[in-house]
This record gives sequence, structure tokens and C-alpha cells, in this order.
Amino acid sequence: MYKVFIVDDEPFIIEGLYDIVDWSSFGMEIVSHAGNGQAALQALSSQPVDILITDISMPLMNGLDLIREARRVQPELKVIILSGFNEFEYLKEGMQLGIENYLLKPINVEELESTLSNTASKLDHMVSPQADDAYGIQILKDNILHRWLTGQIAATEFEERAQFMSLSLDAPDVAVAILRDKGQVPGLFERVEEMLRDRRHLNVFNDIDGDIVIIANIQGTSDEEQKLMDGLQALSDEITVTHPAARIGAGRLMKGLYHAPTSYAEAKKALQYVMIYPDLKVIDHAMLERCGNSTATFFIEWREYAKLILSRNTEQLADRIRMDFEQHRDGLTPGELQNTALEVVIRFKMELESIKHSDESAIYQQGLQLVLDSGTFDELVRALQQVGSQTIQSLLQDLKNPIVNQVLQHIDKHYAEELSLKLLGAHYHLHPVYLGQLFHKETGETFAEYINKYRIERAKEQLRNSNLKVHEIARNVGYWETGYFYKQFRKYVGISPTDFKVFG
Repeated sequence: MYKVFIVDDEPFIIEGLYDIVDWSSFGMEIVSHAGNGQAALQALSSQPVDILITDISMPLMNGLDLIREARRVQPELKVIILSGFNEFEYLKEGMQLGIENYLLKPINVEELESTLSNTASKLDHMVSPQADDAYGIQILKDNILHRWLTGQIAATEFEERAQFMSLSLDAPDVAVAILRDKGQVPGLFERVEEMLRDRRHLNVFNDIDGDIVIIANIQGTSDEEQKLMDGLQALSDEITVTHPAARIGAGRLMKGLYHAPTSYAEAKKALQYVMIYPDLKVIDHAMLERCGNSTATFFIEWREYAKLILSRNTEQLADRIRMDFEQHRDGLTPGELQNTALEVVIRFKMELESIKHSDESAIYQQGLQLVLDSGTFDELVRALQQVGSQTIQSLLQDLKNPIVNQVLQHIDKHYAEELSLKLLGAHYHLHPVYLGQLFHKETGETFAEYINKYRIERAKEQLRNSNLKVHEIARNVGYWETGYFYKQFRKYVGISPTDFKVFG
């Protein structure tokens, strides 16, 4: 077992780290902890450890000074920084010290676990921090580019960090491609990086899903776009000789770097169509439209479906599917209805995987086949209802923490009452911040988001099925300020409760 030492001046963070990670699954154990850098250094002088997880801002000795001093005692020590400060100077100094990652609080559990997995792999091969500068730089590059493509970094901050990392993003336009290898044959990232090393207009990194992301920064002419697609096809032809399961999804060439997240999302979505077109090695988002999988006739309000999935409401989701397809039954051809159903299956898959960060293809392969085999309208609807039910069941089965399960049941019974992490934390004898992190890990959203979505769904039911006034319904679902209820209802539904009662 690799030995882990935790340093943080907030006791609930230490308590949370003990419980929120299955340390044994990474071949690790927490051997001790301290509340400040000075106490930690004293302990590390006599206690050998493999991994130090430390905050930066602490009394007596800060985290950066602790790392410097600890390395004099234990030169091979691996270090992970946890910080509430998103300061670039801290990040640069941390990288110069040879850290494994710089994680912001509140802790993203998936990113922490990914970092622990990589750190364990390095320890297995005895890679020292001084000899592995390139690995640390790649971690920083991965984090910066992933935040950019998922809209989590401001333009000025991204430009500063891109310049620091010498990322080549000088051309005005951008396209994103994603390479995924379900065969899990090792060495693919290194091979792709080597193959593309001399092409300055391409940046390559690994995202949080483990996919290889290729960012093309080019002048957006039709010739350049065709060269890009030809290059992706050539890359695929060479790679699939040794990695036959590898597939590439390509987003459109976008005018302006700020549209990069759109191209990234399109590339992710294009990869999902491997289930429909298993013989294609490169799936272009534009090609999907040419094949009839355009969203031009897509009539589903997906936000509503996503809310029902997150609230784990199988019955309402089934009703919503039937209602939507019934409304458009006479206005679309059977082929258009089937294409819409295929798109819904793809979006179910993407929604579940965005929450769980795992491949759930098996559920959806069967669902796609049911849609394709449907001979009547009712069979088509039932196929989608089954896929929706299986999606929610997958989430319910994934709730490993019994406390979060109890909290969800408590919300279901008491959503009209005052609810807060502070009250529930006291009820279940947990610090509210730690309970909030557990809740986010298990449900994929914050406690406040979940509560508001749940209450709004209950309000919609009463608006549809009762003659109560809006302020009465607001009280019934837990909103004592009618103005705040209106604000939240507009946020999640798009119209006011009054308009919903008339037109919904």
C-alpha cells in the first residue's frame, strides 16, 4: 500500500477525504494528517510517506513552503495540491515544484481519483518528480484545454495560460476532433502525439473522459477544412492497424476561437453515432446531417428530459416521451419520427455518461435496435420509454452512499419544508460542506440545484392538475417568497408560472 499524508487546516476537508475516496482501490492508505504545514513537516521528518496531499493557505507554514522542506527530507515524495485559490502564480510555482496536480476546492472527486490513479502508476514505475517535468506540463496542458473546451475559464485567463504553455493558437478559426479507443490498448496517446508533433496548428491532450482531443487552429477556408478531414482519415487509417477499436469524431470548423466548445461538443456527440454506423472510422458531425440525422426536425425540449433524469422520475419521463411524440405524430413522416427517436437515445446516453463519466454503451445498443425494429408508433414510444427507464435505473444503482440515498428520500417526503445542507448535516451528523460534496458526487449536481429542480417539477404538477393560485402552489412546494418562486420557475422552465398554468 502506498502511504498518503493529508494536510489541511479545515478538519472537515480531512474528514471528507478519508471517506469520499476508496483509497484501497488505488493501492493506498491514509497513514496520518495534520492541520498546518509545520506540524506536517515535523511528522514527515520521521514518517516515510509516498504521497502528500496539502492545502496551500495554512497557518504557521503554507503548502508551498511545506513542499520545499518536505522534499529535502523525502526527495521522491509525490505531491497533490488542494486549494481554494485559483491564482495563476500559485499554479506556476506549484508546477515548478513538481506536483502531480493542482485541484481547486470544492474538490472534483473524479479529477482527484484520476490524479490518484496516475500517481499510483508513476509510483509503480518509480518515476521521480525531477525526471518527469514533461508529465507535469502535460497535466497542466490537459487541465487548461479541458476547462477552455467546457467553458470553465475566462478568455483573458485562458490567453495568459496558453501563452505560458506555448500553445499555438494564432489562427482565427478552430475545429475539434476526438479520438476514442474502447479497446484500451496502451500507448495510443503517445503515438498520436508523436505523429502530430511537427504540426504546430494542432494541439493534443487527454480530457476527463480519457479521450484524446485534437484541436486544429487554422484559417477557415474550404481547402483547409478538407485538408483537416483528409488528415483525420489518414490518422485513422494508420492507427486502426494496431488499435482497431479506435474511432474519431469531428466537430465542425468554427469561425472564432470562442466557438471551440461548440465544436468539442459536436465531436463528442459524433462519436456516439458509432452505435449506428459501426463501420465508419471517422464520423463527421456535418456528415450526420447529410445522412439524415439532422436536428432540424428535433422537437424535444431536452432540458425537460434532463431534469426528469436527474430527479429520477421514471413515470413522468415515460409520460413526457409519449406526450411529445403524440403531438408530432401527424406532422412528421415515419422516417423523421424514427430519426428523432434515434437522436433521443443518443442524448440519453450522453446525459448518463456526463453524470457518471463511464461508458454505458450496452444499455443504448439495445435501445437503438429496439427503435430500428419498431414497426408501429406504439412500439417506437415503448422502446424510448424503456431506454429512459434503464437510464434512471443506472443512476439509482450507482448511488453507493447510503446517506445520500436517505437525503434523497428525505427530500421526496419533505420538499415543502425548510431544507438546507446545514439542517441535514446536523440530522445525519456530517459537516454540511462534506455532505454537499457527497451529494454532488452521487447525483451529479449541487444540493441547491437539485432542490430547486425538484420543487419546480412538483409545482408544475400542481399548476397542471389543480385550481390553486400561484402563491398557494409556491408555498406548497417550499417557496415562501413568491417573487423568488417566479425567478426559479423562469430559470428552469423558461416562462412564468402564470403562463405555464395557461399554456402548459
